[in-house]
Amino acid sequence: MTYLVAGNQLTLLQNGEQFFPSLCADIAAAQLSVSLETYIFAADKIGRQVTLALQAAALRGVSVRLMLDGYGSAELPAEWVDELRVAGVEVLWFRKEISPFTLRPNRMRRLRRLHRKLAVIDAAVAYVGGINIIDDVPVEADFTAPRLDYTVRVQGEMARVIQAPMLHLWSVVSWALLQRRSRLARKEAARLPRTPELSLLLRDNLRHRRDIELAYLTAVAKAQHEIIIANAYFLPGRIFRRALLQARRRGVRVVLLLQGRVEYRIQHFATRALYGKLLEGGIEIHEYQASHMHAKVAVIDGVWATVGSSNIDPLSLLLAREANLLVRDSSFAQGLRDSLNQAIQQDGKEIAHNEWQRMGWRARLVCRLSLAVIRVVMAVLGYGKF
Repeated sequence: MTYLVAGNQLTLLQNGEQFFPSLCADIAAAQLSVSLETYIFAADKIGRQVTLALQAAALRGVSVRLMLDGYGSAELPAEWVDELRVAGVEVLWFRKEISPFTLRPNRMRRLRRLHRKLAVIDAAVAYVGGINIIDDVPVEADFTAPRLDYTVRVQGEMARVIQAPMLHLWSVVSWALLQRRSRLARKEAARLPRTPELSLLLRDNLRHRRDIELAYLTAVAKAQHEIIIANAYFLPGRIFRRALLQARRRGVRVVLLLQGRVEYRIQHFATRALYGKLLEGGIEIHEYQASHMHAKVAVIDGVWATVGSSNIDPLSLLLAREANLLVRDSSFAQGLRDSLNQAIQQDGKEIAHNEWQRMGWRARLVCRLSLAVIRVVMAVLGYGKF
């Protein structure tokens, strides 16, 4: 479904089966430029499709730039990168050095990852969302459904707004690697407009440290009827949890669609340690069962919606570079709401409060210990209480 918002055409794409054909078609139609940022670029059939599309564009004279995160894409074979560069694709790595367990202060910056998933073609079409370049049907034998995830295709002037931070980051990383700094990036970042109905929310460690989190908190504080949040790695701090509980006390329906399958054990059980107080406060919790859930989206009062790369957890809100699209439009918000409600009804398992109270002490202990581990790590990193 395509929606007209502030003069831009927005298409909500669910899962890779809708996203990858659309992305590759736009790359194939590119005449001037293609820019792509991703956390994970996998060496699988989807990675090959996108690689071939980028190579073909570069070979016909299109300027193609690809930025990869040094941790998330660490397993991409060097031969694939060489093929891209031989075809004329410019490839940069964001923090190629990887030291996730080195916590000395002068090395903590290595934990700051490029987690956003953005693409811009000819400064006319853009993509903002949470889908990595990877086959989204997990390899586990009992999974037949794809990861639940979303991306928005944007056609219009907003594509130039989305391109600006990409050009800026390319310039910064190029400078750090002693390559040529782009004057275009500095000019574009300074002069592009935004609209009240449609805006790009960024999270970085300088000017936009809390933009995404504050946008959520502001919308939650103003909510009157309903809050639906679908988030793959949900581990909010005390302020965020308090805001949700306060909304529920005002009579707002609060619905969380969270990960039901264990993907990262400590994170999964730490999230479950929060269930007790949330359920006691009247918040509905549904766990997605069909596959892994990778969505980072929300709809509030059927008017406010966001789709992007930012989880509601310490890594996304305190460390990683993220990008979310904020849409204030009832038609778009209703389309996303319908999709989330369908996922909840078909593939969600509601966690009842009385069921949670009956959980054994060993399971409760695992959850509490997992949360304690994450709190200790965040304290060591110097990010205070969470």
